[in-house]
Amino acid sequence: MAEQKPVQQKTMMILICVFAGSLGIHRLMMGHSNWWLMLITLGGCGIWTIIDLIMIVTGSLKMADGRELS
Repeated sequence: MAEQKPVQQKTMMILICVFAGSLGIHRLMMGHSNWWLMLITLGGCGIWTIIDLIMIVTGSLKMADGRELS
């Protein structure tokens, strides 16, 4: 049986995205493998960070395995 990572809390991901979003930490914690792209481009000069923040707030950005944020 495969071990599942815990589902992150939505409010925690919002706070991390606001304060460290340009480093891609929120994507790393959610299990996405493309977090390093945000790190080397500083969140796409802030654009990806804003888009991710909006997606987290609206609920359209999910964990890497498809689960909803709690």
